[in-house]
Amino acid sequence: MRKLMLGLAVAAVTFAGAAHAQDKKFTIGVSIPAADHGWTSGVVFHAERVAKLLMAEHPGLNVIVKTSPDAASQANAVQDLDTQGIDALVILPSDPDPLVNAIKEVKAKGKFVALVDRAPSNNDNSVRDLYVAGNNPALGEVAGKYIKDTTPDAEVVIIRGLPIPIDQQRQDGFDKGIAGSNVKVLDRQYGNWNRDDAFKVMQDYLTKYQKIDVVWCQDDDMAVGVLQAIEQAKRTDIKYVVAGAGSKDMVKKVMDGDKLIPVDVLYPPAMVGTAMELTAAALYDQVPVHGSYILDATLVTKENAKDFYFPDSPF
Repeated sequence: MRKLMLGLAVAAVTFAGAAHAQDKKFTIGVSIPAADHGWTSGVVFHAERVAKLLMAEHPGLNVIVKTSPDAASQANAVQDLDTQGIDALVILPSDPDPLVNAIKEVKAKGKFVALVDRAPSNNDNSVRDLYVAGNNPALGEVAGKYIKDTTPDAEVVIIRGLPIPIDQQRQDGFDKGIAGSNVKVLDRQYGNWNRDDAFKVMQDYLTKYQKIDVVWCQDDDMAVGVLQAIEQAKRTDIKYVVAGAGSKDMVKKVMDGDKLIPVDVLYPPAMVGTAMELTAAALYDQVPVHGSYILDATLVTKENAKDFYFPDSPF
């Protein structure tokens, strides 16, 4: 009986402690770019989705999501969030370097800061407690290995993103992925992570090369333009296209067994939600989440595509 009463007392204290933790009032500010293209529209969708889930789970939690069209506007948004008494900031910068000072001002007040996707060029870790990002080198490497294993003698054209560091990381990863194979790269041009630009680049490739086996483009938005160009040209030599991000349209094509889109490589806009959930855990549960959290560049196949399909997402 004494043991039973002691057990009930411990359980009561534990429950009371958990209830007290739930009663705590916290505010998380979330600053993200406006939905100016497919991937960022997905970021906005998942930020708003996870905000609702977290506030339902924690009655004392308020999550404020602010979108900004450019770095200057986003710096103002961060300052505005700071004046609202936030306890933590989750930020996916449109351009990290111009936002460093605004982030540091929040961090200097002892607030928890989670940085998502884009780090300052000098890799200054003092601006954040937590860093959540996709794996850019692996995005390229996973695509390269798939092509190497599936079509080891393929002649490949590449549509890159923009001439910035993460593009080079993806390109270096791809070259590593195809190393040791007979895969031949015919051409590499920038499509600016834009479907219209990628459409034009693909048109040029189709005119220039009479035989293309595989297309690798770094982004699902660009893959839309690539597929349009292939369809208009009525080319049947192209075996498949490998893109990346995990957009609902490309994931659905993989699910449906589309011949030209057999796989996709994940670089999920939902990573902002991961950062928000970890931030809430740090506030409510004192979970040690400081450091870097790099998401896998998962190969999306017909077998696992359902796990990455968000039909209500705009991307």
